[in-house]
Amino acid sequence: MNNARRFVSSALTIAEMEARKIRHDSTELWMRGVQPALWLLIFGEVFNALRGLAPGGYTYIQYIAPGVLAQSVLFIAIFYGITIVWERDVGLLTKLLSTPSPRLSVVVGKALAAGVRGVFQGIMIFALALIIGVQLRFDPLDIAGVFVVVILFAMCFAAFSMTLASLLKTRDRMMGIGQAITIPLFFASNAIYPISLMPYWLQVASRFNPLTYVVDAMRSMLLTGDYSGLPVDILALLLSTFFFIACASTVLKRLIE
Repeated sequence: MNNARRFVSSALTIAEMEARKIRHDSTELWMRGVQPALWLLIFGEVFNALRGLAPGGYTYIQYIAPGVLAQSVLFIAIFYGITIVWERDVGLLTKLLSTPSPRLSVVVGKALAAGVRGVFQGIMIFALALIIGVQLRFDPLDIAGVFVVVILFAMCFAAFSMTLASLLKTRDRMMGIGQAITIPLFFASNAIYPISLMPYWLQVASRFNPLTYVVDAMRSMLLTGDYSGLPVDILALLLSTFFFIACASTVLKRLIE
């Protein structure tokens, strides 16, 4: 019981420290909001004229709104490892790992901080959707469910990014691999077009893409109201999150060796 209490306390303390950075300088978060705004305002509006591209009789901008939210969270989380490398370079990570806090709590705390950033991004996209008149399901329980998915998804890929950082060890390498990973993940998912439009080999690949399940979960809560596939989506996201957190906590110490 004491170990569990210490773990939770350490993780929340680290998450609070990371969140404090956002309060002191939120410029990066505001700048991150530009890309999803462009996707909705330009890409979504232009392709709205193409009837039949979005299934179920929805407009295209309705269809891609959950995908744009997932994409923005992915871009925040996947580059989180660059921050870890910077902390290593200035000596902060060495001091943090020398404390009694378990490495698992360090990873979970930093991943939770990525989740906070993801929630902020979600609020911005919801506000933009309301302003431009995108018709989504803004039921309080659905919105709360979307935020839970956002936090888990951000934690998943922040932990994945920390795993990569522990192996690659430089910011330049992290920047390159981050860009090389995010684009294929995004286009090999159902974020901006239905899986049925993909060639067969890409349909198979999309089933192993965590982003596909995240978008499915968000779309069911924000658009369709069909929760039949939600348990599978959440299970896939939970398994991916636990797996990458375990990987990150296992290899994190390699970053300072």
